[in-house]
Amino acid sequence: MSRRTDALTELAGVVLDVERGHPVRVGIDGCSAAGKTTLADELAGMLRARTGREIIRVGIDYFKRAPELRTAYPIESPESYYLDTWDHDAIRERLLVPLGPGGDRRYTTAIRHANGQPLAESSVHKASADAVLLADGAFLQVPALVDHWDLRIYVQVSFDEVLRRGSARDQAWMPSAAAAEERYRKRYIPGERMYVDQIRPRALVQVVVDNEEPARPVLTIRR
Repeated sequence: MSRRTDALTELAGVVLDVERGHPVRVGIDGCSAAGKTTLADELAGMLRARTGREIIRVGIDYFKRAPELRTAYPIESPESYYLDTWDHDAIRERLLVPLGPGGDRRYTTAIRHANGQPLAESSVHKASADAVLLADGAFLQVPALVDHWDLRIYVQVSFDEVLRRGSARDQAWMPSAAAAEERYRKRYIPGERMYVDQIRPRALVQVVVDNEEPARPVLTIRR
């Protein structure tokens, strides 16, 4: 097996070791372009192959607030990106609480389309009691959310790598590679530095995945 497959196999074992009387809520946290979504998708595929349990995949980016509601800070500022972009109340009340202790297991996976437009009506799903939620996104350990995860995973890369990967990825929908790089330098990375400095997310998780080299991720596990 490859080093990445070995790491995913070990990570899947950590997830399956978590036992709750409700669906297991796994938060896969990390900065932009750290590889959270790819990791979560691969992990979901492995868990589905190994178990008969329901695996729920959710991208927290589908819980962003409408731009016109982000009024606490200038819209292009790092503060707006970090503190005002995601609807933490919706994430908590419509996804995490229903799947947690005493919840009715009726949850929503999105409040907005991928293009940013609001959903006319959010679909409500019913999870099985032994389901596993794999949710990936940024800033998952802010105070409004941190206590609602049963397992927290942090995907670690350097900010130099965030800049390199993110600029290369986002130039596809921005005017140019230079525009994408400027957005990372002025908005995304400063906002993510605030989060890292204030929350210290690596210290709060059970698993750190060093994903600087995606083919050879390194796990640090606190059991």
